Amino acid sequence: MKVYEKLEEKIIRFIEEQKLFFVATAPLSAEGHVNLSPKGYDAFKVIDDTTVAWLDLGGSGIETQAHVQENGRITIMFCAFEGPANILRLYGTGEVINMHDEGFDEMLALFPGFDRARGIFKVKLTRIQDSCGWGVPFYEFKGERDQLTRYIDNKPKEEWAESRYTKNAESIDGLRGLERPKE
Repeated sequence: MKVYEKLEEKIIRFIEEQKLFFVATAPLSAEGHVNLSPKGYDAFKVIDDTTVAWLDLGGSGIETQAHVQENGRITIMFCAFEGPANILRLYGTGEVINMHDEGFDEMLALFPGFDRARGIFKVKLTRIQDSCGWGVPFYEFKGERDQLTRYIDNKPKEEWAESRYTKNAESIDGLRGLERPKE
């Protein structure tokens, strides 16, 4: 295990080579549910040597956003499924820039090929750590699933946004989720 002060070039290259990453969050309440979500697509960007962002295309729940809004804690993990064994964990404090927030369009421009998303998570890293990854098996990447992007792209933008506000208003633990913009 090694801890880094910043994202060095070799770490950035490792991140860019990965096709999958995992995001973990938890509420403050001991009765709340810890959440762990897999993420794909070209939806992760290094902003600078201590800041990263990832595109939240949406999904069935709003746990990650609800937890980050409540307490900011977030861990991102990358595993090497090809090449030399490695696990990289990025610990940090996150913020969510929602689809209606000021600055969203500028952040979305970091992700070419995507013209909408539920939000973008921006994470200020507090610890960067790698470990051996010897227990991680090899897997062959065959391609991205297209169901999520088809779902997003096949709905008019207003209808899609309305479904996000309706379905993602509250987490499974009752925490505030995606809120409509104030008028």
